[in-house]
Amino acid sequence: MSAIITEKFRQHNANQFFESFTETALNKYYLFLGKATPFTSSTTGGSDGIPPIPGDSPQEEFRAWDAMLAAKNITSTDITFALPRRNWSNGTIYDMYQHNYNSDTTSTSGATNLYDSTFFFMTSDYNVYKVLDNNGGAAYNGAEPTDTSNSPVAIGGYVIKYMYTISQSDSSKYLTTDFIPVSTNSTVSAAATDGAIESLKVTAGSGYTDGTYYAAIYGDGTSAGTSSGAIVRITIASGSIVSFGLTAGTDTTIHAAGAGYTFGYINLGSSFTFSDTALSSSSSIGSGTGGAIEVIISPNGGHGFSAITELGGHYIMSATTLTAAEGDDFTAGNDFRTVGLIADPTLFGTTTVATGSTFRQSYVVKLATYSGTFEPDEVITQASTGASGKVVEFDPTLNLLYYQQESFKGFGTNATSGAYVAFSGANLITGGTSGATGTPSTTTESVTLASGSTLSLTSGYANPELEAYSGNMIYLENRKPIQRASDQTEDIKIIIEF
Repeated sequence: MSAIITEKFRQHNANQFFESFTETALNKYYLFLGKATPFTSSTTGGSDGIPPIPGDSPQEEFRAWDAMLAAKNITSTDITFALPRRNWSNGTIYDMYQHNYNSDTTSTSGATNLYDSTFFFMTSDYNVYKVLDNNGGAAYNGAEPTDTSNSPVAIGGYVIKYMYTISQSDSSKYLTTDFIPVSTNSTVSAAATDGAIESLKVTAGSGYTDGTYYAAIYGDGTSAGTSSGAIVRITIASGSIVSFGLTAGTDTTIHAAGAGYTFGYINLGSSFTFSDTALSSSSSIGSGTGGAIEVIISPNGGHGFSAITELGGHYIMSATTLTAAEGDDFTAGNDFRTVGLIADPTLFGTTTVATGSTFRQSYVVKLATYSGTFEPDEVITQASTGASGKVVEFDPTLNLLYYQQESFKGFGTNATSGAYVAFSGANLITGGTSGATGTPSTTTESVTLASGSTLSLTSGYANPELEAYSGNMIYLENRKPIQRASDQTEDIKIIIEF
């Protein structure tokens, strides 16, 4: 049985995801950073130079939670629909919009569906245009487009349609080397006509009678206020049908676009007769051969009605800014290698969905006394309990040691019994590389952090703020290590394709 996942399905899912940020019963999405320790072939696979591709499995999710450092809420102002980035460049061959691409009817680039074809581009002014005609697959040859009118424009040998302009704020926040934000221009949308015919595909043929002719576009459409339908002006020169364009009197073009077409055709063998005396035409174009004019059907609503759906905006981009330590929840003293998204995680030890802005996900112990300086990523052990872990960050001013226990690496597992062991009590903690030692406090207290926020400690310890393995981990990506610093800001962009 043959089947496909349609573009409409992809767009529907993208729309549902986008709307879930603002619905009454909305979801809470969090960007998380993780993996302060290196990728190695003996544990995760891969290396810091060539990070492993994440697996889609429960094991991979458990490991991501174990290595999670912190999470930040993504709001509706941090997301946008997006498209693959295609820059305008003179001399480039672009595909044209065509309603019937498939395995038998491919685009100039060989794409078998519209949304894999290169039928739109962005200029240096951040204007986005749709290509209605690419001059039979020729390269664009001319100046960079700047026209932002509602009508198709002939330039560079192409016919193009202005769709929208990326705002300065959106370009700063969302523009990447591979993707651009997409939105619908309300003025362009209001001017669109559903089912209007705005482009043709011409096969020149030979042996026709030179002249200018007007032919009806047959199909299920109409002309505004009449039943005569759309009309095409056909220009024959040197016995051939001149290509579609917008040069008055010298090419084949749309005389009347009509409306409501879902299919249409032009019968070149028929007589062309119109009651409109302005349409001076012979009865036929003669007995030439090989010529054809294919009618290109506009998308639902007409060209420009919805840039998101017309251009294939089944991508959602999130753009989250992390500034320094973000209320002391994000470490500024270590690096990270994993980013991901969690939907509806719950607070530690509860079933209550988290709603806060940021959450720390490392363990913390306050040291009553210490000697030496614990180093990021070094192994720490508690000989009396058998607990082990790795340092995320050490705050010598507040005597706070942040750490993780990545169970899949053997940290947090008793070397003899294999059982998971948590750090506890006033038992001495020792750094495996630095040789630093510290005796945990057993006091229950609240410590004021540098940001002014407070850290609640129970008998000297604080658990992560989110319940591990809660919610749904919907995205996971491994990257080369990124070092954070207290004076640093990261703009982290994630692309989700539906």
